[in-house]
Amino acid sequence: MYSNPPLHGALIVSTILGDPELKTLWLKEVKVMADRIIGMRTTLRDNLEKLGSPLPWQHITNQIGMFCYTGLTPEQVDRLTNEFHIYLTRNGRISMAGINSGNVAYVANAINEVTKSS
Repeated sequence: MYSNPPLHGALIVSTILGDPELKTLWLKEVKVMADRIIGMRTTLRDNLEKLGSPLPWQHITNQIGMFCYTGLTPEQVDRLTNEFHIYLTRNGRISMAGINSGNVAYVANAINEVTKSS
C-alpha cells in the first residue's frame, strides 16, 4: 500500500526554489546555520584541548553536518547522560545543532571528565 506524501511541503519548496530572490535568501540562511555548526565544532574542540584532554579531537572538526561521532564508548555516553544530563546515542553520536555558545563549555567539561581515565 502506498500513501501520497503531503503536498504542502513540496509547494513551499517549489515556491522558494522557484523564486530567485527567495532562493538567494534561503541559501544565505542555510549558510548561517551551517557556519554556526562549524563554529561550535571548532569551539568544542578548542575547549577540549584547552582542558588538557590527552585524547585527539581533530575528528570533531574533520566531520561535517549536524551530527558528530565523538568516539566515546557506551560507558562514557552513559556517564554523560547520568552525571551531566547530556544526551547522545550510545555509539557516541551527538547533535551539533544542540550545542551553542551557552552550553559548549559545559559539554566540553563533561566530555573531558568522562574521558580522563581513558
